[in-house]
Amino acid sequence: QVQLVETGGGLVQAGGSLRLSCAASGGTFSTAGMGWFRQAPGKERVFVARISWRSGITYYADSVKGRFTISRDSAKNTMYLQMNSLKPEDTAVYYCAANWRPLVDITKTYGYNLWGQGTQVTVSS
Repeated sequence: QVQLVETGGGLVQAGGSLRLSCAASGGTFSTAGMGWFRQAPGKERVFVARISWRSGITYYADSVKGRFTISRDSAKNTMYLQMNSLKPEDTAVYYCAANWRPLVDITKTYGYNLWGQGTQVTVSS
C-alpha cells in the first residue's frame, strides 16, 4: 500500500522552529514530485513548498520563503519541512502530497495523487 505519513507537528511559540517529516512507503518515489500544503481552520488548503525527488529542485510559497526549507532523504524515503521563525499565521494542519505526472500548476491540490493524513502545527503569540 502506497502511503505518506506526516509527523513532527506540535505547539510552538512565535519565533520558534519545528521540523515536519513525511515518510513515504509502498511505492517508487524517485520519479515523484513531493509537496507540502497547509490548511487553516475555515480556509482552503494552500501550497507551501515542493521538491522534485530526483533533481532536488525546490519551490516555495512567498509567505514562507526564507523561513521554511524543504528537503528529502532518498535513503530514508522521507521528505522534511524545516520551519523557522514561525508566526501565528503559520498555524494549520500540514499535509504532504505526491504526484507522478507533469503538473501545469504545482501549487494546486488537484494535481497531487497521494496525500498524507496531516499533522497539526500551532504557533502561539
